[in-house]
Amino acid sequence: MGEWQNHLEVATRAAYTAGKILRDLLGQLKHITEKTPGNLASEADLRCEETILTILKDAYPDYALWAEESGQQGSSPYTWAIDPLDGTTNYAHTYPFFAVSIGLLVRGVPVCGVIYDPVRDELFSAAQGMGAFVNGAPIRVSRTARLEQSLLVTGFAYDRRQVEDNNYREFCHLTHLTQGVRRDGAAALDLAYIASGRLDGYWERGLSVWDIAAGIVLVEEAGGQVTAYDGGPFVLNSGRILATNGLLHEQIRDELMAVQGQYVVP
Repeated sequence: MGEWQNHLEVATRAAYTAGKILRDLLGQLKHITEKTPGNLASEADLRCEETILTILKDAYPDYALWAEESGQQGSSPYTWAIDPLDGTTNYAHTYPFFAVSIGLLVRGVPVCGVIYDPVRDELFSAAQGMGAFVNGAPIRVSRTARLEQSLLVTGFAYDRRQVEDNNYREFCHLTHLTQGVRRDGAAALDLAYIASGRLDGYWERGLSVWDIAAGIVLVEEAGGQVTAYDGGPFVLNSGRILATNGLLHEQIRDELMAVQGQYVVP
């Protein structure tokens, strides 16, 4: 077993426990708040995060934590990045596309993680040097090599009403060049679907570390590629990501940069 096996087992237990809470509360929410326009939180987010943090702290008391609802706790080279409910807007509307995401960073580099979809009962897991899996079965990225034959996915940040650089142009541009671009509203699952070959490429801006920490490992261990929009090294705190099957990476990069060149970004 790899050096991250025990971390994966603990994260898996936390994800499954949180996933049960999400199933139990689906369609039963009583308290939904809007932290910023379009950015929702509910008692499901809070209960899941509390549960996950308890399990992770019990197993690794010296590790730092970075969670969506409670922020950063502690200081350590080892940091858990936790999204207790990725896709809260979907969840609040009972749209069945949401997940629990738990990733481990070592000195800012994602090294292992799990993403659990409680609706489909699919657990995506990966760790450096150990491969990527869904429910224990190995997964690989797609072999699609032509943009016109691809199916992509993206998302729109909460500040899309306030900024010109809101991803609308990129969405329309790539929609015309592909078989389609999906917008499902859960970044963690988007990355899991790239890793499993269900989608061919993903880009998005306005993301937080907990949205993507686990998914980055999945894509890379499944044979895919993760970079900045321009193809340079991925910067975790930039909020921007391009993740593909590798074969389409340069093509999508070039199209994104062509559209980005139309913006006047302060």
